[in-house]
Amino acid sequence: MNVRIEESWKTRLQEEFDKPYFANLTQFVRNEYASGVVYPPGNEMFAAFDACPFEQVRVVILGQDPYHEPGQAHGLCFSVNDGVQFPPSLVNIFKEIESDMGKPMPRSGNLMRWAQQGVLLLNATLTVRAHQAGSHQNKGWETFTDAVIRRLALEREHIVFILWGSYAQRKGAFIDRNRHCVLQSPHPSPLSAYRGFFGNKHFSSANNYLVQHGYKPIEW
Repeated sequence: MNVRIEESWKTRLQEEFDKPYFANLTQFVRNEYASGVVYPPGNEMFAAFDACPFEQVRVVILGQDPYHEPGQAHGLCFSVNDGVQFPPSLVNIFKEIESDMGKPMPRSGNLMRWAQQGVLLLNATLTVRAHQAGSHQNKGWETFTDAVIRRLALEREHIVFILWGSYAQRKGAFIDRNRHCVLQSPHPSPLSAYRGFFGNKHFSSANNYLVQHGYKPIEW
């Protein structure tokens, strides 16, 4: 199957695109876009990959679903377009950055600026039906994004994997902790942020690890 995605990813993931599950997933997603409102816009489905080629990945932040309300999702986990009100989880992420790094709350919730520095902002499920969280789960996306994480974990070294919440932690359980840095804490959602997300210092910890291994720190 010919999938429009950044070339370095396309080369490594072509075997996934050629598998029967991906053909079934593609048909499901096409039908969903044709029959109702689905986020993100179709041309932004692979935006996280297009913004962050395989060899440039320094950090992976793993989300679950795209945002499912109008104007929010644009293909990067936790990120929203310029001018869109910050969802609660993103507010808490910025609060932790302010506490950890001393950086004030930004005006824009668009995290493309992170992606362009090598932060892969990957949702486990890349599409969602409007107003229906989890509506595209268990259709094949998780198999695909597992393959993405596996490729990075096996072919690269010294990546920082940031896993917030039990779902992300299960998905990243196989990552070799001797080869990569894995940072885990509760999720930044209002339901769990005060149980250990706040104060996790993941942003400074990620930068310290990157610098130790000869990479530039991320401008969070």
